[in-house]
Amino acid sequence: MRTSSITFLLIAAITGSAYGQSSTGPIVNAGGPTFPVANPTFETPMDRQYKAIFELRAPAGNPDQQNRSLNTMARYLNMHARAGVPRENVRVAGVVHGAASLELLTDEHYRTRHGVDNPNKELIAEIIAGGGQIILCGQTAGSRDISAHQLLPGVQLALSAMTAMTVLQQDGYQAILW
Repeated sequence: MRTSSITFLLIAAITGSAYGQSSTGPIVNAGGPTFPVANPTFETPMDRQYKAIFELRAPAGNPDQQNRSLNTMARYLNMHARAGVPRENVRVAGVVHGAASLELLTDEHYRTRHGVDNPNKELIAEIIAGGGQIILCGQTAGSRDISAHQLLPGVQLALSAMTAMTVLQQDGYQAILW
């Protein structure tokens, strides 16, 4: 035990951190950086289903920045993959409503509203490709004049955010509360 602790401290001294440097991937490379965690004392069972819902309602601080909640979804996928949890055991769903809804628009429609290309498009595409879902509240879409053809590929449109949250929870997803 003492030898492994000394080794860990030497590695930490060389890397400048007890946890090392953050990096993206292996599922999402456009965001979701994670840190390695050496010797965790809380077990991450490899045979469990990790199904999480993230509610996205707040937009990024600036239109040219990625949404922090989308980055957190990517981090959830990446950190579990790096920890060795089988990919089929990790699922994320982002239920989007309110002002965050505009971050689901194609470049053309995002540019019309913000004057820049959508900085979230690659992140969203990689989350979806990694088995995640991005679901827009239909009530928000109606109130903000967003039609299905304005959405990035793979973004789903629900009757409401409340409906999507209910269905996902009935399917075993757990809401991550911040």
